[in-house]
Amino acid sequence: MKAAVRIGCGAGFWGDSPEGPEQLVAHGAIDYLVLDYLAEITMSLLARARAKDANAGYATDFPDLIARLAPQLKARGIRVVSNAGGVNPEACRAAIEQRLAAQGIALRVAIVTGDDLLSRAAEFADTREMFSDAAMPAKLWSMNAYLGAFPIAAALDAGADIVLTGRCVDSAETLGALIHEFGWKADDFDLLAAGSLAGHVIECGAQATGGIATDWREVVDDWDRMGFPIAVCHADGRFIATKPEGSGGRVVPETVAEQIVYEIGDPAAYLLPDVCCDFRDLRLRQIGPDQVEVSGARGTAPTDTYKVSATYQDGFRSSGTMLIGGVDAVAKAEAVAAAILKRTRRLFAQRGLADYRRTDIELLGTESNWGANARRRDTREVILKLAVHHDDRAALEMFSREFIPPATAMAQGITGFAGGRPSATPMVRLFSCLVPKAAVPIAIDGQPYTLPTVAYGKPQRSAADSATVQRPDGPQHSVPLIALAYGRSGDKGNLCNIGVLARRPEFLPLLRAQLTAEAVRGYLAHFVLGRAERFELPGLQGFNFVLHEALGGGGTASLRHDPQGKLMAQILMDFPVDVPQPWCAPGGLLADSDGPQR
Repeated sequence: MKAAVRIGCGAGFWGDSPEGPEQLVAHGAIDYLVLDYLAEITMSLLARARAKDANAGYATDFPDLIARLAPQLKARGIRVVSNAGGVNPEACRAAIEQRLAAQGIALRVAIVTGDDLLSRAAEFADTREMFSDAAMPAKLWSMNAYLGAFPIAAALDAGADIVLTGRCVDSAETLGALIHEFGWKADDFDLLAAGSLAGHVIECGAQATGGIATDWREVVDDWDRMGFPIAVCHADGRFIATKPEGSGGRVVPETVAEQIVYEIGDPAAYLLPDVCCDFRDLRLRQIGPDQVEVSGARGTAPTDTYKVSATYQDGFRSSGTMLIGGVDAVAKAEAVAAAILKRTRRLFAQRGLADYRRTDIELLGTESNWGANARRRDTREVILKLAVHHDDRAALEMFSREFIPPATAMAQGITGFAGGRPSATPMVRLFSCLVPKAAVPIAIDGQPYTLPTVAYGKPQRSAADSATVQRPDGPQHSVPLIALAYGRSGDKGNLCNIGVLARRPEFLPLLRAQLTAEAVRGYLAHFVLGRAERFELPGLQGFNFVLHEALGGGGTASLRHDPQGKLMAQILMDFPVDVPQPWCAPGGLLADSDGPQR
């Protein structure tokens, strides 16, 4: 057993910089390279590609990447784990093996299958959507279970140099390597939670090394050469988050903590196929330059179900943008949008077409994402974004034809149709559900694989938080939240989470008293249609807010310019917080500062 295993993540999504894996292999001294390519919409696109071509349906640039890196992978004994197999791991493996053979390099490629349930969708027709309780659509584009880490570990046990999967949880790529290296068992729940946390920290690439950090000025000079993350993992579950020496970026407790809160829900019950994780009492400790030790994860038994993500078509969508400038640009843009919708609705009625199902108008440049808190209606240039949803493609083709004529028929100063006429494309929605693990047979290289036996459990979730807003006593001064905290937002379908972490322990009681779930929901009321929840993160000195029905459908089902809530934390950073007046006096906790970005 190695004293420590170094795992680097070279891709946080399909389309990430190829510099990541090349940097890690050349300069990271890694034992494993993991790459995450898949998202829900990616699965649906890959499924449609495979339907047209039996040899398609995987991340097509992955075989070329492996071919470029193969000499170094072989020489250094670096093993690779990736979900690049998409919905066709077999074809992906064949493409890799063809390229390796051409170079005369022998690397064994194993595939894990079983996640693709599309051909069996009828068996699960009675399954309900896990968030909305809706019935399963009659026709799906894709249907994939999120598999866990033990099949990956088994493939590595059998000698694979490269393990290809279809859909698996992102962190399972890292956890599978650790199970293989350290011999962790299915009931080593604390260790499995720790390994899953290591995978969660590095799975989004440079997000853990200072990418998209709240305090972006601390790392802006390194944006052209960002380092990709490495987890140096130990058998007792501890790991050190770091990056290749000499690469750009910043690995400090703040950047690691921001990544930890990304796309999580209840931190007491972060559900994965192999373990139910409790991340409430984590400990982050700077032990050297760009080295943060992470410990404190706890785990309990997993449930007996897999989460399944299915996608389906729900009509069509179209979205167009135009630049409108001059005096009263905002009012002109609002009038143009209203006129386009009024005109097309009149044309729909004349031709017997139904009304739009949804429309969405955003005036980019006017802080429209800030809702009632926007401050920029005086701008002299604005980008009008108009997005629409309809059941009939013919209606949206009419919308497309009528989108550009305003340039000669409406307001002066309309220009900037850089994308040409907006096109009508399928509206793809996500359907999430649970299916029994026993109903999902897994195979490794075509041979049946049986999960290790474990007593399944039920998650112990956090108690509901019903705090009400309380103001500090005495003279007060209002400051934006960013002066007191940093944070990160993420998405899961139509659900958005915002992690908010105090910059100093002294700020935490004040945040607890004022930044309640209802206060956050009220501040983001123009987005949040459902309930808001607040969960404590004592170890990270903060909170995780979960906002339901907050993304206009989420992903490709949303008509917004920010369909995945990437902007939500930044909007919340302007939330006004009342602090004691002495904090802002000379020598006070906030003296001469109202936030690092102001």
